[in-house]
Amino acid sequence: MTRRWHTGQLMGLPALAALAVAAVGCSPSDQAVDQSAGASETILIQLDGDDPSASRGELRRGRTPLQFKVGYGRNGIACQGTRFEEGWTPLGTFRVNAVLSADRFAMDSSLVEASGKSEAYLRDNLFRNMSAIDFKGDGETAEYGIGYISLTPVPPTPQPFRFNTYDGQFRWYSFAIHGTNDPSRVGQSVTGGCINVGQEAMADLLKTVQLGDEVVITSESPCVS
Repeated sequence: MTRRWHTGQLMGLPALAALAVAAVGCSPSDQAVDQSAGASETILIQLDGDDPSASRGELRRGRTPLQFKVGYGRNGIACQGTRFEEGWTPLGTFRVNAVLSADRFAMDSSLVEASGKSEAYLRDNLFRNMSAIDFKGDGETAEYGIGYISLTPVPPTPQPFRFNTYDGQFRWYSFAIHGTNDPSRVGQSVTGGCINVGQEAMADLLKTVQLGDEVVITSESPCVS
């Protein structure tokens, strides 16, 4: 991947033109703010490449927006419209296409069909199976914390994600906002590329976020393409 540093403000960027996300880990040019898109944004995430602890999310629903700390990919921030690889968090506009937790299941019908399983099976097993996998090999599981909110690029872009079986567990993963089993990781550049949040914020998101909600990820920091 050719890496070019882009400077300038990357706020309210238009939808992705082409985003290919490598199915591992979570396993554009600079443009002016699009003021017209702001009113429809449900979640706005602002990443800080210089100080990851200053990265924030905001749920824009109701009279009092919910603000929360976020973490992102250990390799840094990828420019909108570029190929996303392990450890890179892409900028752009996304849509919620699945919400998974121990007591909530919502998934686009096209994903249910692609899984080859029934919705009832996925509801009973998918998040539990995903949570049972020790991704870091440190003996710790539940690395998605209490919930997982999958994101797909807008406009729709082919993704390499597949439902499969790993270590005996039927699972799936995508680019997502998810919880963590280690609160100290929130506000750091440490994930496989996904956005991570603390348990309290994830609990609020799980109560509120719906399929089709929009998520816009921006940064004023340089990004890599």
